[in-house]
Amino acid sequence: MAKGMILAAGQGTRVRPLTKNLPKPMIPILGKPVMEYLIEHLANHGITDIMVNVAHNHYKIEQYFGDGHRWGVQIGYAYEGIREQGEIVPKPFGSAGGMRRIQDFSGFFDETTLVLCGDALIDLDIGAALHEHKNKGAIASVVTLNVPLIEVQNYGIVVAADNGQIQSFQEKPMPNDAKSTLASTGIYIFEPEVLELVPPNSVYDIGSQLFPQLVAQKLPFYAQKRFFNWIDIGRVSDYWAVLQRVLRGEVAQMNMPGREVKPGIWVGLNTSIPWDKVTIDGPVYIGSSVCIEPGATVIGPAWIGHGSHIRAGARLVRSILFEYTRIAADMRFTDMIVSPTYCVDRTGETLYRGDETAQLRWGDARA
Repeated sequence: MAKGMILAAGQGTRVRPLTKNLPKPMIPILGKPVMEYLIEHLANHGITDIMVNVAHNHYKIEQYFGDGHRWGVQIGYAYEGIREQGEIVPKPFGSAGGMRRIQDFSGFFDETTLVLCGDALIDLDIGAALHEHKNKGAIASVVTLNVPLIEVQNYGIVVAADNGQIQSFQEKPMPNDAKSTLASTGIYIFEPEVLELVPPNSVYDIGSQLFPQLVAQKLPFYAQKRFFNWIDIGRVSDYWAVLQRVLRGEVAQMNMPGREVKPGIWVGLNTSIPWDKVTIDGPVYIGSSVCIEPGATVIGPAWIGHGSHIRAGARLVRSILFEYTRIAADMRFTDMIVSPTYCVDRTGETLYRGDETAQLRWGDARA
């Protein structure tokens, strides 16, 4: 079959503050980390030996996933960091450099390897992608997706010949400069010999360094065009939009947890909700131990994390509450992601609790 590699060492700076204390692959969708969906998907396609490179907040990933036996896979971790003045500090080696370190350590990548970014949801037909890679005799393949011309500046763009052989790359070109609309999805298939091209003990990137090298050496390097769902959480606005889509039921295999008590309204255990005195329009998920006081309004798509508390008269519209978030009485939150310490609107504008200029009042619901 094939082995798996999940790239999870990045800092996720563009999705702050969501990643202030959380590695990007642990950002939750319907209460499950993004990376859990990836591991389930790999397991479903028979890829059961998976290495994960980690750096920032690496314990969060390792404590959640452990050795992988809950998903019927084996997971190994490669920590990337250095010692500075006696302190261990995370220092990612780049996507290719991290894989080269693993290879030099044990020779793990001894067969075809599927490489995924740890922060995107996919439903790719992995079997078909591996089959095409093998049939073409590729040393490396990039899975691409056609994007609208106006969106090319958000992506690495792949320029390929008719047979799929890759000729060049453009990093986030303006629409009038774009030579193609094929976006790299950060899903790659490598043969072991590709890693020999990566310099050892160096910070080295797959997209900006290894791939141009493959093109320059005219190696069998192909783009695959596939139809599949690829949901990338590059920015906070993407995260808000993704959750809206998922809550509306537009993404297959993403099922609401809890019990559906009314059409479009799911609840967990031990909730305190006076149904005849509140207004709740689905799709809404209400986690366990949530309290919603009389006179409150929740308009979906909305997700209310466990242990949250919505005070009387508050109004929550198309918003996401992380667990243990308290919304003060009569407050209006629209198109927001709210945690006990910060709230961020759909454009990425962030407010922190205790900011005197903020009109909004919210906090920690634990006590």
